[in-house]
Amino acid sequence: MRIDVRRARETDIPRILELLTQVCMVHHNGRPDIFRAGAQKYNEGELRILLADESRPIFVGTDETGEVRGYGFCIVTETKNNNILHDMKTLYIDDLCVDETVRGGGIGRTIYEYITDYARSIGCYHLTLNVWACNPDAMAFYEARGLKMLKKEMEVIL
Repeated sequence: MRIDVRRARETDIPRILELLTQVCMVHHNGRPDIFRAGAQKYNEGELRILLADESRPIFVGTDETGEVRGYGFCIVTETKNNNILHDMKTLYIDDLCVDETVRGGGIGRTIYEYITDYARSIGCYHLTLNVWACNPDAMAFYEARGLKMLKKEMEVIL
């Protein structure tokens, strides 16, 4: 399957909402104590706002028919004049999803590589993201792309 990656448009919102539900279910299945079943990280109104925000680009991977098969939500931040950190621009992948019916076919890799190229093109020092411990497939995907642990968030359930 050939995948083209582009910036998301308002016409993509219904499909993005479907994929957001799939991602939530992956997390719900891994941590039902934290994630609600069938929920979405963003609603339609929030997506419209994000689509207009240049610091929060959303990219979609589309197949030959133009159907959205995956997405990557990004956040571009800059650290400046921090007491302990160097000035730097960062691209944070807030969410990356491939439709569960076509996972494993290289779509995620194509979207990830596009996002990496985008980050380089805008002068980012690094690309960061979070992976839930209950999602070992995602962890393996990112490790295969050369990502390494930056920091670790820990918990104790009380």
